[in-house]
Amino acid sequence: MGEITRRKFISSSLLGIAATAILPKLGFTENFNINNKNKLKGEINKMAYEWKFNPRPYSDEEAKSLLKDVISPETSDWHYNTHHKGYVTFLNNIEKELESADRSKANGNYSHVGELKRRLTWNHGGTVLHDVYWEVLGGDGDVSKGADIKAAIENEFGSFDKWKEDFKATATAAKLSGWGVLVYDMLYSKRLLNVLVDEHHYGAIWGGIPLIACDVFEHAYYHKDGPGRAKYIDNFINNLNWSRINDRFVKFVK
Repeated sequence: MGEITRRKFISSSLLGIAATAILPKLGFTENFNINNKNKLKGEINKMAYEWKFNPRPYSDEEAKSLLKDVISPETSDWHYNTHHKGYVTFLNNIEKELESADRSKANGNYSHVGELKRRLTWNHGGTVLHDVYWEVLGGDGDVSKGADIKAAIENEFGSFDKWKEDFKATATAAKLSGWGVLVYDMLYSKRLLNVLVDEHHYGAIWGGIPLIACDVFEHAYYHKDGPGRAKYIDNFINNLNWSRINDRFVKFVK
């Protein structure tokens, strides 16, 4: 190795050693690591959100017995493991498609991104309301087991029977695909309201927390009661688990 080359090598090595010692003190290597971490974090955040298919508070076999006065054993399986699960599956499919959807082609008449957004709302509503539907069923209809929600209902509606009359009328009046929902209007009036929802989203109240959700889509009751929607709603109310409803009220409202 020539003298000039040797000098360059020694000089470069010394500069490298000095940089290794000095840069951490100046924060450069730390910033480099932070930037890399932030980059990785950004990449992780771009992954599609995964919606969960939540379990019911009872097993599939228990459901056949606990809900037999409301829906047929077959419906307790089909409704949960096919219909309800389907909403969650399509929510996740939509999330993935939205990652690559062309926003520049959004249009009020038709666009792929517009349809994805519409079906996101539909499937989201179906997922949330079915979660509540299964959660509040499987009881004996004894409202005294939910002291807090009972007092709130009586304060708002005058009596439990008046609430029940209004709730039944609300659910009965929904379209052939709809819901009757007891909600707490958190953002506006701070009241309990019986809300009529057509499909899964038309008529829903912004900021309304669903406490009870009665599915009156025909697939919910036809296998057992045929066109007897009113009978099904009576059986639904008589099967409510007011202890779990009370827990939901305390968790989200009180």
